[in-house]
Amino acid sequence: MPDAVIETLSLRRAFGDLLAVDGLDLSVTRQQFFGFLGPNGAGKSTTIRMLTGLLKPTSGTIRVLGRDFSSDAVAIKQRIGVVPEGLALFERLTGNQLLNFVGRMYGLDRDTAANRSVELLEYMDLRDAAEQLVADYSHGMKKKIALAAAVIHSPEILFLDEPFEGVDAVAATTLKRMLQRFIQRGGTVFLTSHVLEVVERLCTHVGIIQHGKLVACGSIQELRAGVSIPGAEGRQLTLEEIFLKVVGGVAREDELAWL
Repeated sequence: MPDAVIETLSLRRAFGDLLAVDGLDLSVTRQQFFGFLGPNGAGKSTTIRMLTGLLKPTSGTIRVLGRDFSSDAVAIKQRIGVVPEGLALFERLTGNQLLNFVGRMYGLDRDTAANRSVELLEYMDLRDAAEQLVADYSHGMKKKIALAAAVIHSPEILFLDEPFEGVDAVAATTLKRMLQRFIQRGGTVFLTSHVLEVVERLCTHVGIIQHGKLVACGSIQELRAGVSIPGAEGRQLTLEEIFLKVVGGVAREDELAWL
């Protein structure tokens, strides 16, 4: 697609005999808020790790912002922001030191990195923790500083793996507004989350992966039009209903006798 900023072709990743991602063909266009969903172990985090250069594919092609990751990895990484699974923060730095360090590594001059660090700490409600070691931050605070580090260099694409996990409701609202403004200004977001209500409210398009294969992809309206559930005629399906139908999931209704 001419406007695609993320493209994969026959993307595969194997871990020994386990095929975590199996022939993934994906296309995400500029300014999409793309939700990437799947059951546990479906291949979501493995896919993000490959799309961001943290993991080498077994085979297949990845193009980001029109460049092939196999030959232009450094140029691509300069233009994207990542909040990975596990966060991978330098926890022996203070919050302020971390943001300044990341800004400088992305090529910002000293004054710009310092100014943006102050602005981001204020925006993320971390000003009072600016001189604390990141190791002493709560899980939610680490999520916020990780997102601040991901955007300090004004990326064109954000890859976010469970960005709202452990974040309080006030902070989550702030982050959602920031991401929506990022989209409005021409950015693209690639998001994984198990909280389907968040994905349904934020995302314009959704891809669903199961056993390493893409089993559904399109706008939420397109997914609704393509799924039929007996007894749900005449009403709008929720993303949760669509997801369960597509992956064949059935919630357990039996009980534990001792609970």
